[in-house]
Parts: sequence; structure tokens; C-alpha cells
Amino acid sequence: MSTVNLSRYSFSGNEGAAPIEDLANLPAQDKERLVLAGIDVNDRSVSGAFMQLNHAGVHCETKHEGLDLMDIRTALKKFDGLPQYFWKLLDPDKDEFTRLTREHCNGGYFVRARKGAKITQPVQSCMFIKGHGAGQSIHNIVIVEEGAELHILGGCATAHDANDTAHLGITEYYVEKGGKLTFTMIHNWGTSTTVRPRSAGIVEAGGEFQNNYILLKPVADLQMYPTMKLQGQGAVARFNSVIVAPTGSYVDCGNRIELNAPDTRGEVISRTLTTGGTIINRGFIGASAAPARGHLECKGLILGGGRIHAIPELDSNQDGVELSHEAAVGKIAQEEIEYLMARGLDEDEAASTIVRGFLNVDIMGLPLPLKKAMDEQIALLETGNAM
Repeated sequence: MSTVNLSRYSFSGNEGAAPIEDLANLPAQDKERLVLAGIDVNDRSVSGAFMQLNHAGVHCETKHEGLDLMDIRTALKKFDGLPQYFWKLLDPDKDEFTRLTREHCNGGYFVRARKGAKITQPVQSCMFIKGHGAGQSIHNIVIVEEGAELHILGGCATAHDANDTAHLGITEYYVEKGGKLTFTMIHNWGTSTTVRPRSAGIVEAGGEFQNNYILLKPVADLQMYPTMKLQGQGAVARFNSVIVAPTGSYVDCGNRIELNAPDTRGEVISRTLTTGGTIINRGFIGASAAPARGHLECKGLILGGGRIHAIPELDSNQDGVELSHEAAVGKIAQEEIEYLMARGLDEDEAASTIVRGFLNVDIMGLPLPLKKAMDEQIALLETGNAM
């Protein structure tokens, strides 16, 4: 992991920003950047919406009974410091990024689906950075109580003229017995943005956690490795990732699942593509209880240069555990190109078709408008030197 000089960034100074009552009133250029991070500010069907602009929570609304959504600083005051949840899954002394966020948290959100609530429409959360040298250090807490269901659509982006920015994000997930959480994160950073998320969660008996991550745009330096611990019988966790790294991007990412109870299941599926950047693709599934099942799949395409380093890991000392992995890195196979060309496509069309299939986001179960937007972005990828 590369060294980051945090003193270059300003983590304070905009706490008093005026609220934005209607996100549809944002400037057109900002809305365009947010759409590419999966956030449609004109979507009135969402169950709730939260927006953080630099160091201030500027928008927060809920539209569903059984849903709590508020700025983390408000929640800490309202719920006496959230002693059951705040900094319970992550060590604030883990590294310089967690330490800075503990000492100078400048926002984030608290969201909770109350017991039995079925929140069918997504909750939108947006972390947006504007200006030069701005740094965000936020802390999010997500709670899905017993039998509840929740889908969060998180978009993180920088403004079109933002430069030399940093985002530090702490997120703690709690999925209680029989709860279901889908968390979709889409990043639209910039060529000079440094990103350091730190995330961890627990899933109780019969609970389900699904994480979808999409990165199709450049980022200067991103490093993240979320960890989910399956603590109750029958708990399930799935991570799906689609990552593209153009020239100048450095992405070190992965997912970790710990199967700590009987009948738990974990799956990590990643699709990575470099068109000149570097991707370190990590994955870990460990089982300390049996029976348990886990599968890792790390596949990467190199188009016209760049580097992909896949690091799949499996670990267990238990009888009755089934853990497996697949890993592959390379260019598009010549026979695949020739097969499609024999059916009437030219070489570029054949390469584009294969890339679109490789980066297919159907598995994520995204809302149709968002899936369409992501498919359009994938279709725009350059596939020169694909073979």
C-alpha cells in the first residue's frame, strides 16, 4: 500500500454548509457526476436520501415507516453515543486513517431498518467532494434489525473541478437474526483522489448480507478490504465487484469473509479489468465452524497494458468444510474473437462484446435504471489492444 501524506488535505472548514432541501436543485455538472456514481437526484421513489458535501451533511430525508436515517453526529447525541455500535467492529488504532477519523470525524450517516420492516425501495447515500485539497473523514453505521430488509445505494464522487482530494470512510454493518442487507457502492472519483474505506460487519443467524461494488472511472489511489463475520447459524455473505483501472489508477482491494458458525455460506466474485492501471485483487474466506461453504472467484482481463495481481486465500482447520477458488488473469482469448468475427462482427465489435459480457452486472440485482446506466458506461470502455 502506498504512503499517503494526510497533512496535504483539509478535514475541516465547511461544517456549516447550508442545507440542500431538494437535491434536484444541484448544479447540472454535479448531477452528472452523481449519476455516474449511481445517484439519480430526480428519483422520487427512494425510501430515503442522505448527502454529505465535504464536511457537512446537507440533505437527509426518510419516506418509510420503520426507517431511521440521520447524520452520524445527530445519532451520537440522540442515542447517547451509540455504545453498542460505534467503533465496535473496527479498531480505531488500526492505521492512520482510522485514527484520523476517530479524532476528527466530519460526518457520515446512521441508518437503521427497525425490526420486521421491509424497506423495498433503496435508500440513497451520497458522499460528494468539491474543491481543492478537501478531505472527508466519515463514519457510517448500518443496522438491520431482526427480520428487516434494507437496500442502500451508496454513491461516492468528486465534482468535475475537484482535485487533490481524499476520502476516509468508516462503515460498520450489523445484520441481526433473519435480517437482509444489500449494500451497493459505486465510486466516481477523480484522477487525483486518494480513497481509504475501512469496513466491517457481523451477520447473525439466518441473516444475509450482499455487497455490490462498481468502479468504472479513474481513481488515483484506492485501498479497501471489508470484512464480514458470519456469527450465527445459516448466515450468508456475498461480495460482487466490477473494477476497471485505466492508466494512472492504483487499486488495492478485496473482501474477507469469516465463517464462524455452522451452515454458513460465503461467496466472493470479482471481475477486474485494466487498461493501463494496477489492480491488486484480494480475497479471503476462512472457516472456523462446520459445516460451511465458501467460494472465491477472481478473474481479470488485461487490455493494452497494466497489471493485475490476484491473491485468493482459503483457510480452515475444520472437517466438513467446502472451500474453493478460481483465479485467472490474461487477455481475451484469440479463439473467442475469431468465433464472433465468424458471425459477422469486426474485431473491435467482437472485443467490446466480450468485455461487456465479462463485466456483466446482472448478478448484482441492481434497479433497472441503475443497471442501464452501468451498462452504458461499460459499453464506452476502450478495448483497443484487447488480444
